[in-house]
Amino acid sequence: MAKTFIDEVQSRRTFAIISHPDAGKTTLTEKLLLFGGAIRDAGTVKGKKTGKYATSDWMEIEKQRGISVTSSVMQFDYNGARVNILDTPGHQDFSEDTYRTLMAVDSAVMIIDSAKGIEEQTLKLFKVCRLRGIPIFTFINKLDRDGRPPLELLAELEEVMGIESYPMNWPIGMGKEFLGIYDRYNNRIEQFRVDESERFLDLNEAGEIEGDHYIKQNALYDQTLEEILLLNEAGNEFSSKRIANGELTPVFFGSALTNFGVQTFLETYLQFAPSPQPRESTAGKIDPLSENFSGFIFKIQANMNPAHRDRIAFLRICSGKFERGMTVNLPRTGKQIKLAQSTQFMADDRSTVNEAVSGDIIGLYDTGTYQIGDTLTSGKDSFQYEKLPQFTPELFVRVTAKNVMKQKHFHKGIDQLVQEGAIQLYKTVKWEEILLGAVGQLQFEVFEHRMKNEYNVDVVLERQGSKIARWIENENIDESLSSSRSLLVNDRYGNKVFLFENDFALRWFQEKNPDIKLYNPMDTSS
Repeated sequence: MAKTFIDEVQSRRTFAIISHPDAGKTTLTEKLLLFGGAIRDAGTVKGKKTGKYATSDWMEIEKQRGISVTSSVMQFDYNGARVNILDTPGHQDFSEDTYRTLMAVDSAVMIIDSAKGIEEQTLKLFKVCRLRGIPIFTFINKLDRDGRPPLELLAELEEVMGIESYPMNWPIGMGKEFLGIYDRYNNRIEQFRVDESERFLDLNEAGEIEGDHYIKQNALYDQTLEEILLLNEAGNEFSSKRIANGELTPVFFGSALTNFGVQTFLETYLQFAPSPQPRESTAGKIDPLSENFSGFIFKIQANMNPAHRDRIAFLRICSGKFERGMTVNLPRTGKQIKLAQSTQFMADDRSTVNEAVSGDIIGLYDTGTYQIGDTLTSGKDSFQYEKLPQFTPELFVRVTAKNVMKQKHFHKGIDQLVQEGAIQLYKTVKWEEILLGAVGQLQFEVFEHRMKNEYNVDVVLERQGSKIARWIENENIDESLSSSRSLLVNDRYGNKVFLFENDFALRWFQEKNPDIKLYNPMDTSS
């Protein structure tokens, strides 16, 4: 029997995977895709010598460095659910891309390295999830290696993150002595490195293995039972409602590299993760089950296929049904657009999508029509979804083309990469020199690499150091106020911005010019 529109929407599970670099995020993504039948062979990030690269890392620089620098989207079906995974950059220099991606999901999976615990970048991303009330599921990874005691990891999670936790399973040993996990939720033990027929051991009502079994002879089994008793008596109670509200995080232990505990995690996640949720807009909350189509652009990526020099706008569908060829409104410009070319993703593999519903992420071929944050609506609707966060850059470089004959390619490359949100563009008011702003140094390196490889332009980057960027509310500003310590520039939209050398220069300027109102977009974005 064909699924109804409501069934289709409620079967969607759209989540981002967040973590610190090297916690195993891309590896876990690969294993989830393996279970979904989306790929036959998981290529790990570390497996560079074999020429096998992670499916979710498609950009050349990602393959060379073994890191994710852009968010990629993958989709597969599993147990009646349609899963949309957004694999995000772990590196803090690309947190802007990750923050925007978190606006497009209904839940998040946080990966923690069992040896390192909570790391700085994980904490930052976690705070964004908490701020938005996104349900968070935690996967503590690398149990096949020696790590910190699980009770210690749990205590740190609750203390540092400020969220209560409920371990859905519990490790029996770790590293060389890792025997498996005690699955509290399914009341069974899942054994590590055994034949498939022996993988699961059912537990009795008392939570123990019936009869004789060699695992019972191991002191680690008794230690696990004691820890389970402690969790049952003193731990938090399980509550699906508190999980949905982002107040309680279910915790899973496993090893993505050895594909252990991943299937159990996926199946349990799909039970408790939310289907598409209502979203705030200028017209109030928009119900995902509403039949009127709407969505927003949270990412633009140029040159996913270098042979075609294409641009893809990533659209999160928030309500209604997308049908290829439909006409939609772009409220920012007041124009109508026919959505003739659309695609679904499996990292760098793409297929044309004819229909999609609330919760799905699709790609729209873009010739420069869209901006990050654009809302698309159907019919007579003309509202805007909530603004995406705009980051204030901290590092700046002056950029020029090494070969003046390549100015056309130079400007095209900059325009496209700026529209992607990969880098921020500024021009000095006096001479219109081009400055680029970024959150982290690696963004400049990726920019330089992509200009050379995708646009065939060598660039010269002159470091300007760190600056404090402040936008100006006043419409008219005296350009003579610009100096080396408080440089006046225009952003890409023509808004005036001062780049201050340091805190002292900012304070001095404000004291001397009290009539000029300065602001930081990070303080005003919703």
